[in-house]
Amino acid sequence: MKSIIKNTIYKLNSQTNLKQTKMKKLFILAAALLSFAAQSCNLEMPQESSDKKMARKQEQMMQEVASELGMPAITNFQEKKLAKMIMEQRDREDLICYAYIVNHMTGKLVFLGKCLGYGLPYSTQYSNPVKTVDRYASGGYCGQLPQADPNGLFMPEGLSATWLMMIDPESGEPRPVYLEPEIIVSPFKLHQ
Repeated sequence: MKSIIKNTIYKLNSQTNLKQTKMKKLFILAAALLSFAAQSCNLEMPQESSDKKMARKQEQMMQEVASELGMPAITNFQEKKLAKMIMEQRDREDLICYAYIVNHMTGKLVFLGKCLGYGLPYSTQYSNPVKTVDRYASGGYCGQLPQADPNGLFMPEGLSATWLMMIDPESGEPRPVYLEPEIIVSPFKLHQ
């Protein structure tokens, strides 16, 4: 019985010593971190770059302008309505338009034919043109790289060309036509 009591007291003392050791380590770690934080407050801050100074002053000026003038009193949202109407028209599957090229020698329009929709700029990408690389858990990232379209090609930026789904006069079926000259596409016939 005495040995059981001695073993129990020994175990309790060992557990208490273990807890005290852990608390001492935690206290030392906290003191070291506090000391480091206090020292880092005394570090010299790098000088603000001229770009940052200009951006800060520009932001101050824009805040003054916003407080002085406020927002425009827009109540009809006509441009937003027009943008919505245009987007809805562009989304119609049955939208037949008329395509023209501009003859720069005469200044006249040359009728190409009927087409489906308004055309698609050649530089339009189906997927996001860039991908983020080296994303960190904190939400930051290292940079961005170009990303290929699903066909494996990298589309050029700002190419002055258009894909039109022209209606084949013989079959009546839409077929893609690649155009590089300036074009005009209209949902109604234009005077030539």
